[in-house]
Amino acid sequence: MLRELGLSRDEEAVYTALLTRPVASVADVVRRTVLSGPEVERVLGDLAVRGLVAVEPAGTLPADGAAGERSADRYRLTPPSVALAPVLVEQRNALQRAETAFSMLTEQYRSAAAHPAGGVVEVVVGVEQVAHRFHQLQRGAQHELLTFLGGEATAVQRADADVSESFALERGVAFRAVAAQDYLDGEGVLRDVHAGIEAGLRLRLADTLPLKMLVSDGERAMVPLDMTETGGEPSAIVVHRSGLLGALVHLFEREWEKARPLYAAAGAVRVEDGAPDGPTEGELAVLALLLAGVSDRRAAAQLGVSVRTVERRTRRLMDLAGADSRLQLGWYAARAGWL
Repeated sequence: MLRELGLSRDEEAVYTALLTRPVASVADVVRRTVLSGPEVERVLGDLAVRGLVAVEPAGTLPADGAAGERSADRYRLTPPSVALAPVLVEQRNALQRAETAFSMLTEQYRSAAAHPAGGVVEVVVGVEQVAHRFHQLQRGAQHELLTFLGGEATAVQRADADVSESFALERGVAFRAVAAQDYLDGEGVLRDVHAGIEAGLRLRLADTLPLKMLVSDGERAMVPLDMTETGGEPSAIVVHRSGLLGALVHLFEREWEKARPLYAAAGAVRVEDGAPDGPTEGELAVLALLLAGVSDRRAAAQLGVSVRTVERRTRRLMDLAGADSRLQLGWYAARAGWL
């Protein structure tokens, strides 16, 4: 927490210890951290130089030990509202300077790349380069991310992509995704998808998608290339603002309108317990997939249950809803707020 304010790991440990005891000796702090005496003494000295703590010299306070024993130096924590406020102000000013520099560099780059061939499309080759560019686009988004998901991840591992996705959602970035049916077949994907939806991800399913793609703030897009075209080495193109980028955004919106929404049932999808007069979490997990147009067999594979279990859960949901068809079941589920 305090490292965002410029404190090192050791400084954060010492500062946190002083929060529980604002006036303490080196020995007191050692007992509250995993640091040694010399390490604590060094950190306290650094914090004192920066005005985060004040030193009360030995002899100004009663000794803790036997009568006549000289007391050790004590360190008093400066109120955070006084000591850390200038640090926060400086960081804000530094951020403003960085944003100004970023705007200037961006404008210079656009001016230098005014030639259509150099400013519209760039080719990125290599696993590390593709992954780095992907994270740049996802973590740099300020307003909205659009993505097509399909098949297995290549240069960008799914776990890494999930981290960037969570980071974007936590920052309040709108995130819409269209996934192909086969994307949900990956191990652990359904669990991650449910977590993403609960965090704010809007996801729809399509039978197939024309390509994989990520669009960041409508400013640039990344499209993986067929590895056979580059000798088997992962590669991608990054498309900057242009008519081509507009076409990619239009393609996403068209697929988004045609795709079926995927809902997330609360809790773990394999939990069977629940109120006897209402749907269980396992049944809601089945319902979420069925409403997205997933077949019984594919739903069973994704949930790790048998097709018969999917059919049994569906039958019970229809009985609860008094529905004669799955279409009626979907209508009732929407009205009842099951999902």
